[in-house]
Amino acid sequence: MEGKSQTIVIKLGTSVLTAGQASLNTAQMVELVRQCAQLKKQGHQVVIVSSGAVAAGRAALNRPCGNSLVEKQMLAAIGQGQLIHLWQNLFALYGITVAQMLLTRADVEERSRYLTARDTLTQLLAFEVIPIINENDAVATAEIKVGDNDNLSAMVAILANADKLMLLTDQAGLFTADPRNNPDAAFIHEVHHITDELKSLAGGSGTSLGTGGMATKLQAAEIATRAGVEVLIARGSAPNIITDALAGNAPSTTFVCFKAPIDGRKKWLLAGPKSSGKIICDDGAVHALKDKGASLLAKGITRVEGEFSIGELVSLCDEKGAVFAKGLSRFNHEELALIKGAHSSELHSLLGYIPSSVVLHRDDLVVLQGEHTEIAYKTQKFN
Repeated sequence: MEGKSQTIVIKLGTSVLTAGQASLNTAQMVELVRQCAQLKKQGHQVVIVSSGAVAAGRAALNRPCGNSLVEKQMLAAIGQGQLIHLWQNLFALYGITVAQMLLTRADVEERSRYLTARDTLTQLLAFEVIPIINENDAVATAEIKVGDNDNLSAMVAILANADKLMLLTDQAGLFTADPRNNPDAAFIHEVHHITDELKSLAGGSGTSLGTGGMATKLQAAEIATRAGVEVLIARGSAPNIITDALAGNAPSTTFVCFKAPIDGRKKWLLAGPKSSGKIICDDGAVHALKDKGASLLAKGITRVEGEFSIGELVSLCDEKGAVFAKGLSRFNHEELALIKGAHSSELHSLLGYIPSSVVLHRDDLVVLQGEHTEIAYKTQKFN
């Protein structure tokens, strides 16, 4: 880690920042700040995705509260200022300036807002500032919430064009079973691709303090690795965990990244919009899209699922239902239902007009890299 300069996104969960207690643990945060300062000294860029606003607000209010969404939004509004103020004071001990960025899903789904957020983040890093990023919980509704800071951190890693994403939690990494009640659980130290088996191993939230568990970390890892970002999961309370895990000297689960799409627009497709529907393609279309760099034609479509409008993101699936690409459709779901399987010369007679000769243009889609190894993950003895 002391060689080539890298951009590292570090996600700090509530359980890490509170050390398992009800309020923020300043001593724990000081230690995390020290390690981030060490990375900066080594020439790396650091971005922090910080939970803890609700916990800070609950401690400040000092009365029972926080069961409903509106109460949690209120606590976030109270605690966010205190949280960033604490980060400012702690990083100031090392002469490091920090900046606050509050994001919602809308900020990454809409292309213009995505670019604005990316440019702001890039500029902050250029001026050696550490961005402290959190979801804008005080105003985020169910429709615009990212949902948890694990998935937010994956989106931030793509925004920052990061090399690594570190998810710090209350577990050392991913196990084949819950180590808290199964002594035979094996530690997974390296993941090459995320299978249904791995997803079934991930349960819900590990503590009552946070919103994320291993399931959301797998989701985040899947998003980030598809965009060329290596992901690590490690125990946030372990001594010197940030620098040691990055150097390979501490237990962690590493998710090997795929070759990244070079085009920034294609990274946005991976990070931002939700898929509104599915287009199922025949084997010929799958081969043409994955191996020949082709656009999707109506002839290669066997069926359409869900509802979506022109310009919305859809998932492209093979006949078995596996998603192999995502892209922006030039037709809505009703139009595609009429023209699926048809030759391009038949589109006008079927629709009465031809909005486009292709359903998804190559420039508007990103093919998800396939798995290149039969080994899904590797385990080792855990100490």
